[in-house]
Amino acid sequence: MKNENNAPGETSAPRADFRRKPEWLKIKLPRGFKTSQVVGLLNEHHLHTICSSGMCPNRAECWGAGTATFMIGGNVCTRGCRFCNVATGRPAPLDENEIRDIVGSVRKLGLRHVVITSVDRDDLPDLGASHWAKLIRRLKEECPGVTMEVLIPDFQGRLDLVDMVIDAGPEVISHNMETVRRLTPSVRSVATYDCSLRVIEHIASRGVRSKSGIMLGLGETPQEIEETMDDLRAVGCEVMTIGQYLQPTAKHYPVQEYVTPETFESYRRLGVAKGFRHIESAPMVRSSYHAEKHVH
Repeated sequence: MKNENNAPGETSAPRADFRRKPEWLKIKLPRGFKTSQVVGLLNEHHLHTICSSGMCPNRAECWGAGTATFMIGGNVCTRGCRFCNVATGRPAPLDENEIRDIVGSVRKLGLRHVVITSVDRDDLPDLGASHWAKLIRRLKEECPGVTMEVLIPDFQGRLDLVDMVIDAGPEVISHNMETVRRLTPSVRSVATYDCSLRVIEHIASRGVRSKSGIMLGLGETPQEIEETMDDLRAVGCEVMTIGQYLQPTAKHYPVQEYVTPETFESYRRLGVAKGFRHIESAPMVRSSYHAEKHVH
């Protein structure tokens, strides 16, 4: 089948029908007391999570365990990556109450490990870095004993802004490559492969546990996946996640393949052999999946 996103004369592998998923990609709906408690708190404080905004397939498991990945900076992103379901546009000004409400929710839910991500805020002078640092420090001060993973944007490659997050003291700092080098310009709207590598290298050089993730099913080859693993290890990345890309709507980047669980397992074994301290590789894996394990 011709891929309408290719240049004239180019062809690609047949496009998978994103509406017809194999059995291993069936998703359980969130339910139960803990799920209701988490959703109730999020609604009460008007908080945003990547669980909902990103249509994460692990919402049932995570919310059922009383955890969520908080998304700061609002729920509108200044970038328009073709894989992402988060709304794109002109964000509202930062809400300082967001920090207070997240800290209060972490206390009320009794969380021991917190994952935080954000939209890109290219509209702000510091791209949102000071907001990140304030939240991390407040969580450290008011929720002693809580460990933290932060999934940060590239901050346009400004390492001084990355340092603001590092200096606040999270245990794990993650920045996703998202895909292989060749596909990056087609999948990500602004971020570049090399800029992301530089951010990860800088995090690792500061002695913080560094983490990254990619999606499969976008048209990458096994060789390209291995090359991405090698690039990450070369800059000191310790933890990696690999999961199946699920096309949010017909307007998003088309799924090219549904990768089997057996193939994901082979990449997990390969990553272990390459020296990653921890690697999660399975169809339903997302950046924050089993994140509490990556601290230790």
